[in-house]
Amino acid sequence: MAEHHHHHEHEHHHAQPESRINEALKKYNLDVNDEEVKEAVRKIIAEKVHENDTAEVKKFLLGSVELTTLKTTDSETSVMAFTEKVNQFEEKYPTLPHVATICVYPRFARTVAETLEVEGVEVACVSGSFPSSQSIIEVKTIETQLAIKDGATEIDIVMPVGAMLEGDYETVVDEIQQQKEACGEHDMKVILETGMLKTAKNIKTASLLAMYAGADYIKTSTGKEQSVATPEAAYVMCKAIKEYYDETGIQIGFKPAGGLNTVMDALIYYTIVKEILGAQWLTNKWLRLGTSRLANLLLSEVVGEEVKFF
Repeated sequence: MAEHHHHHEHEHHHAQPESRINEALKKYNLDVNDEEVKEAVRKIIAEKVHENDTAEVKKFLLGSVELTTLKTTDSETSVMAFTEKVNQFEEKYPTLPHVATICVYPRFARTVAETLEVEGVEVACVSGSFPSSQSIIEVKTIETQLAIKDGATEIDIVMPVGAMLEGDYETVVDEIQQQKEACGEHDMKVILETGMLKTAKNIKTASLLAMYAGADYIKTSTGKEQSVATPEAAYVMCKAIKEYYDETGIQIGFKPAGGLNTVMDALIYYTIVKEILGAQWLTNKWLRLGTSRLANLLLSEVVGEEVKFF
Protein backbone atom coordinates (compact mmCIF):
# COMPACT_ATOMS: atom_id res chain seq x y z
CA MET A 1 0.00 0.00 0.00
CA ALA A 2 1.18 3.57 -0.62
CA GLU A 3 3.41 4.74 2.20
CA HIS A 4 0.91 7.30 3.29
CA HIS A 5 0.93 7.26 7.11
CA HIS A 6 -1.13 10.48 6.76
CA HIS A 7 1.80 12.62 7.92
CA HIS A 8 0.29 15.65 6.27
CA GLU A 9 -2.90 15.04 8.19
CA HIS A 10 -1.55 14.85 11.71
CA GLU A 11 1.40 15.20 14.02
CA HIS A 12 2.60 12.27 16.11
CA HIS A 13 3.11 11.61 19.78
CA HIS A 14 0.69 14.08 21.29
CA ALA A 15 -3.05 14.40 21.43
CA GLN A 16 -4.49 16.66 18.79
CA PRO A 17 -6.36 19.67 20.09
CA GLU A 18 -10.03 19.15 19.46
CA SER A 19 -10.09 22.21 17.19
CA ARG A 20 -7.74 20.50 14.70
CA ILE A 21 -9.98 17.45 14.61
CA ASN A 22 -13.15 19.49 14.19
CA GLU A 23 -11.51 21.53 11.42
CA ALA A 24 -10.71 18.28 9.61
CA LEU A 25 -14.28 16.97 10.03
CA LYS A 26 -15.75 20.22 8.66
CA LYS A 27 -14.48 19.32 5.19
CA TYR A 28 -16.95 16.43 4.99
CA ASN A 29 -20.70 16.04 4.82
CA LEU A 30 -21.82 14.75 8.22
CA ASP A 31 -25.45 15.57 7.59
CA VAL A 32 -26.39 12.01 6.65
CA ASN A 33 -29.94 10.82 7.00
CA ASP A 34 -30.70 7.23 8.03
CA GLU A 35 -33.85 6.97 5.91
CA GLU A 36 -32.05 8.19 2.79
CA VAL A 37 -29.25 5.67 3.39
CA LYS A 38 -31.81 2.87 3.74
CA GLU A 39 -33.49 3.89 0.51
CA ALA A 40 -30.19 4.15 -1.40
CA VAL A 41 -29.17 0.67 -0.21
CA ARG A 42 -32.58 -0.80 -1.07
CA LYS A 43 -32.20 0.61 -4.59
CA ILE A 44 -28.65 -0.78 -5.04
CA ILE A 45 -29.78 -4.22 -3.85
CA ALA A 46 -32.86 -4.24 -6.05
CA GLU A 47 -31.22 -2.93 -9.21
CA LYS A 48 -27.54 -3.84 -9.17
CA VAL A 49 -26.72 -6.99 -7.17
CA HIS A 50 -28.04 -9.48 -9.75
CA GLU A 51 -25.52 -8.37 -12.37
CA ASN A 52 -22.67 -9.30 -9.99
CA ASP A 53 -24.04 -12.77 -9.26
CA THR A 54 -21.45 -14.48 -11.45
CA ALA A 55 -18.84 -17.20 -11.02
CA GLU A 56 -16.12 -14.63 -11.72
CA VAL A 57 -17.22 -12.33 -8.89
CA LYS A 58 -17.55 -15.28 -6.48
CA LYS A 59 -14.02 -16.39 -7.38
CA PHE A 60 -12.79 -12.87 -6.69
CA LEU A 61 -14.62 -12.77 -3.34
CA LEU A 62 -13.05 -16.07 -2.32
CA GLY A 63 -9.68 -14.37 -2.83
CA SER A 64 -10.76 -11.46 -0.61
CA VAL A 65 -11.68 -13.59 2.40
CA GLU A 66 -9.84 -13.06 5.68
CA LEU A 67 -10.11 -16.59 7.02
CA THR A 68 -10.70 -16.00 10.69
CA THR A 69 -10.52 -18.02 13.89
CA LEU A 70 -11.05 -16.06 17.11
CA LYS A 71 -12.28 -18.65 19.56
CA THR A 72 -11.59 -18.94 23.27
CA THR A 73 -10.72 -22.57 22.52
CA ASP A 74 -8.11 -21.80 19.83
CA SER A 75 -4.80 -23.53 20.55
CA GLU A 76 -1.42 -23.99 18.92
CA THR A 77 -2.68 -27.27 17.42
CA SER A 78 -6.00 -25.96 16.14
CA VAL A 79 -4.43 -22.84 14.60
CA MET A 80 -1.75 -24.94 12.93
CA ALA A 81 -4.42 -27.19 11.41
CA PHE A 82 -6.40 -24.10 10.35
CA THR A 83 -3.32 -22.73 8.56
CA GLU A 84 -2.53 -26.10 6.96
CA LYS A 85 -5.95 -25.91 5.27
CA VAL A 86 -4.76 -22.84 3.38
CA ASN A 87 -1.55 -24.66 2.38
CA GLN A 88 -3.58 -27.65 1.13
CA PHE A 89 -6.03 -25.41 -0.74
CA GLU A 90 -3.26 -24.27 -3.09
CA GLU A 91 -2.57 -27.92 -4.04
CA LYS A 92 -6.18 -28.98 -4.35
CA TYR A 93 -7.51 -25.92 -6.23
CA PRO A 94 -4.53 -24.55 -8.17
CA THR A 95 -6.76 -22.54 -10.52
CA LEU A 96 -8.67 -20.73 -7.76
CA PRO A 97 -7.46 -17.70 -5.79
CA HIS A 98 -6.35 -18.47 -2.24
CA VAL A 99 -7.70 -16.43 0.67
CA ALA A 100 -6.26 -12.96 1.31
CA THR A 101 -5.34 -13.39 4.97
CA ILE A 102 -5.49 -15.66 7.98
CA CYS A 103 -6.76 -13.71 10.99
CA VAL A 104 -5.98 -14.88 14.54
CA TYR A 105 -5.27 -13.65 18.07
CA PRO A 106 -1.73 -12.23 18.59
CA ARG A 107 -0.53 -15.22 20.61
CA PHE A 108 -0.83 -17.32 17.41
CA ALA A 109 0.97 -14.94 15.02
CA ARG A 110 4.13 -17.03 15.17
CA THR A 111 2.24 -20.31 14.65
CA VAL A 112 0.58 -18.98 11.50
CA ALA A 113 3.75 -17.33 10.18
CA GLU A 114 5.76 -20.53 10.65
CA THR A 115 3.10 -22.90 9.27
CA LEU A 116 1.96 -20.85 6.28
CA GLU A 117 3.58 -21.86 2.97
CA VAL A 118 1.41 -19.97 0.50
CA GLU A 119 2.85 -16.81 -1.03
CA GLY A 120 0.72 -13.71 -0.76
CA VAL A 121 -1.41 -14.64 2.26
CA GLU A 122 -1.19 -11.99 4.97
CA VAL A 123 -1.04 -12.82 8.68
CA ALA A 124 -3.59 -10.56 10.38
CA CYS A 125 -3.91 -10.25 14.15
CA VAL A 126 -6.68 -8.63 16.14
CA SER A 127 -4.95 -6.48 18.73
CA GLY A 128 -5.41 -3.67 21.23
CA SER A 129 -7.58 -5.66 23.62
CA PHE A 130 -9.95 -6.95 20.95
CA PRO A 131 -12.99 -6.97 20.98
CA SER A 132 -13.69 -4.44 23.77
CA SER A 133 -10.68 -2.15 23.20
CA GLN A 134 -10.92 -1.39 26.91
CA SER A 135 -7.39 -2.01 28.11
CA ILE A 136 -4.83 0.73 28.77
CA ILE A 137 -3.27 2.33 25.69
CA GLU A 138 0.27 1.20 26.64
CA VAL A 139 -0.98 -2.39 26.81
CA LYS A 140 -2.65 -2.02 23.40
CA THR A 141 0.49 -0.73 21.72
CA ILE A 142 2.69 -3.40 23.30
CA GLU A 143 0.27 -6.11 22.15
CA THR A 144 0.48 -4.74 18.61
CA GLN A 145 4.30 -4.53 18.64
CA LEU A 146 4.60 -8.10 19.90
CA ALA A 147 2.15 -9.42 17.30
CA ILE A 148 4.23 -7.82 14.55
CA LYS A 149 7.47 -9.10 16.07
CA ASP A 150 5.97 -12.61 15.94
CA GLY A 151 5.05 -12.37 12.26
CA ALA A 152 1.78 -10.44 11.94
CA THR A 153 1.74 -8.47 8.70
CA GLU A 154 -1.56 -6.68 9.37
CA ILE A 155 -3.26 -5.51 12.58
CA ASP A 156 -7.00 -5.12 13.29
CA ILE A 157 -7.91 -2.90 16.24
CA VAL A 158 -11.22 -1.69 17.66
CA MET A 159 -11.92 2.04 17.93
CA PRO A 160 -12.51 3.13 21.54
CA VAL A 161 -16.28 3.11 21.05
CA GLY A 162 -17.17 4.58 24.46
CA ALA A 163 -15.00 7.63 23.82
CA MET A 164 -16.49 7.96 20.32
CA LEU A 165 -20.09 7.91 21.59
CA GLU A 166 -19.23 10.45 24.28
CA GLY A 167 -17.85 12.82 21.64
CA ASP A 168 -14.29 12.55 22.99
CA TYR A 169 -12.70 12.64 19.56
CA GLU A 170 -9.27 13.55 20.95
CA THR A 171 -9.01 10.21 22.73
CA VAL A 172 -10.31 8.35 19.67
CA VAL A 173 -7.75 9.95 17.36
CA ASP A 174 -4.89 9.75 19.85
CA GLU A 175 -5.37 6.04 20.58
CA ILE A 176 -5.66 5.12 16.91
CA GLN A 177 -2.56 7.19 16.08
CA GLN A 178 -0.51 5.53 18.78
CA GLN A 179 -1.51 2.09 17.60
CA LYS A 180 -0.72 3.00 14.01
CA GLU A 181 2.75 4.08 15.15
CA ALA A 182 3.14 0.71 16.84
CA CYS A 183 2.32 -0.93 13.48
CA GLY A 184 5.12 0.89 11.68
CA GLU A 185 4.74 0.26 7.96
CA HIS A 186 2.25 -2.57 8.50
CA ASP A 187 -1.38 -1.99 7.54
CA MET A 188 -3.86 -1.34 10.32
CA LYS A 189 -7.61 -1.87 10.15
CA VAL A 190 -9.84 0.05 12.52
CA ILE A 191 -13.08 -1.68 13.52
CA LEU A 192 -15.86 0.83 14.18
CA GLU A 193 -18.38 -1.63 15.71
CA THR A 194 -21.03 0.10 13.60
CA GLY A 195 -24.02 -1.58 15.26
CA MET A 196 -23.19 0.23 18.50
CA LEU A 197 -22.80 3.58 16.75
CA LYS A 198 -26.49 3.37 15.80
CA THR A 199 -26.81 6.35 13.42
CA ALA A 200 -25.45 6.98 9.93
CA LYS A 201 -24.03 10.29 11.19
CA ASN A 202 -22.04 8.51 13.93
CA ILE A 203 -20.78 5.90 11.46
CA LYS A 204 -19.67 8.60 9.03
CA THR A 205 -17.94 10.54 11.82
CA ALA A 206 -16.20 7.42 13.17
CA SER A 207 -15.03 6.47 9.65
CA LEU A 208 -13.50 9.90 9.09
CA LEU A 209 -11.86 10.00 12.54
CA ALA A 210 -10.31 6.56 11.95
CA MET A 211 -8.94 7.53 8.54
CA TYR A 212 -7.68 10.89 9.80
CA ALA A 213 -5.88 9.10 12.65
CA GLY A 214 -4.05 6.68 10.33
CA ALA A 215 -6.30 3.71 9.53
CA ASP A 216 -5.32 1.87 6.35
CA TYR A 217 -8.69 0.09 6.32
CA ILE A 218 -11.96 0.66 8.07
CA LYS A 219 -13.93 -2.37 9.16
CA THR A 220 -17.58 -2.67 10.21
CA SER A 221 -17.64 -4.90 13.27
CA THR A 222 -15.87 -7.46 15.41
CA GLY A 223 -18.48 -10.20 15.03
CA LYS A 224 -18.24 -10.63 18.81
CA GLU A 225 -21.29 -8.48 19.56
CA GLN A 226 -24.98 -8.82 18.79
CA SER A 227 -24.58 -5.98 16.32
CA VAL A 228 -23.03 -7.15 13.06
CA ALA A 229 -22.25 -5.61 9.68
CA THR A 230 -25.17 -4.17 7.73
CA PRO A 231 -25.33 -2.97 4.12
CA GLU A 232 -26.40 0.44 5.42
CA ALA A 233 -23.23 0.78 7.53
CA ALA A 234 -21.16 -0.35 4.54
CA TYR A 235 -22.82 2.27 2.36
CA VAL A 236 -22.00 5.08 4.82
CA MET A 237 -18.41 3.87 5.30
CA CYS A 238 -17.80 3.62 1.56
CA LYS A 239 -19.17 7.15 1.11
CA ALA A 240 -16.72 8.32 3.78
CA ILE A 241 -13.82 6.51 2.08
CA LYS A 242 -14.78 8.16 -1.23
CA GLU A 243 -14.98 11.65 0.26
CA TYR A 244 -11.70 11.14 2.12
CA TYR A 245 -10.03 9.97 -1.09
CA ASP A 246 -11.38 12.96 -3.03
CA GLU A 247 -10.14 15.31 -0.30
CA THR A 248 -6.68 13.78 0.39
CA GLY A 249 -5.82 11.43 -2.48
CA ILE A 250 -5.31 8.66 0.08
CA GLN A 251 -6.97 5.33 -0.75
CA ILE A 252 -8.35 3.46 2.26
CA GLY A 253 -9.49 -0.17 2.20
CA PHE A 254 -12.86 -1.52 3.35
CA LYS A 255 -13.63 -4.67 5.33
CA PRO A 256 -17.13 -5.81 6.17
CA ALA A 257 -17.08 -8.40 8.97
CA GLY A 258 -19.48 -9.99 11.41
CA GLY A 259 -22.64 -11.65 10.12
CA LEU A 260 -21.48 -12.42 6.58
CA ASN A 261 -23.46 -15.64 6.45
CA THR A 262 -24.41 -16.16 2.83
CA VAL A 263 -22.96 -15.68 -0.63
CA MET A 264 -25.70 -13.11 -1.18
CA ASP A 265 -24.38 -11.08 1.78
CA ALA A 266 -20.95 -11.01 0.13
CA LEU A 267 -22.43 -10.01 -3.23
CA ILE A 268 -24.31 -7.14 -1.59
CA TYR A 269 -21.12 -5.74 -0.05
CA TYR A 270 -19.24 -6.21 -3.32
CA THR A 271 -21.99 -4.30 -5.14
CA ILE A 272 -21.99 -1.42 -2.66
CA VAL A 273 -18.22 -1.06 -3.04
CA LYS A 274 -18.50 -1.24 -6.82
CA GLU A 275 -21.29 1.37 -6.99
CA ILE A 276 -19.75 3.88 -4.56
CA LEU A 277 -16.01 3.39 -4.88
CA GLY A 278 -15.69 1.80 -8.32
CA ALA A 279 -13.30 -0.65 -9.94
CA GLN A 280 -10.22 0.83 -8.22
CA TRP A 281 -11.41 -0.79 -4.95
CA LEU A 282 -12.33 -4.15 -6.47
CA THR A 283 -9.08 -5.96 -5.70
CA ASN A 284 -8.26 -8.23 -2.79
CA LYS A 285 -5.95 -5.49 -1.54
CA TRP A 286 -8.70 -2.91 -0.99
CA LEU A 287 -11.75 -5.06 -0.30
CA ARG A 288 -11.59 -7.76 2.36
CA LEU A 289 -14.30 -9.94 3.86
CA GLY A 290 -13.94 -10.95 7.49
CA THR A 291 -15.50 -14.39 7.78
CA SER A 292 -14.77 -18.07 8.00
CA ARG A 293 -18.09 -19.68 7.13
CA LEU A 294 -18.29 -17.80 3.86
CA ALA A 295 -15.15 -19.43 2.44
CA ASN A 296 -16.84 -22.86 2.11
CA LEU A 297 -20.03 -21.34 0.69
CA LEU A 298 -18.18 -19.37 -1.97
CA LEU A 299 -16.01 -22.36 -2.81
CA SER A 300 -19.11 -24.57 -3.13
CA GLU A 301 -20.73 -22.16 -5.59
CA VAL A 302 -17.53 -21.78 -7.62
CA VAL A 303 -16.94 -25.55 -7.98
CA GLY A 304 -20.66 -26.31 -8.36
CA GLU A 305 -21.13 -28.75 -5.45
CA GLU A 306 -21.22 -28.56 -1.69
CA VAL A 307 -17.66 -28.49 -0.34
CA LYS A 308 -16.65 -28.27 3.31
CA PHE A 309 -12.96 -27.61 2.83
CA PHE A 310 -12.08 -25.02 5.45
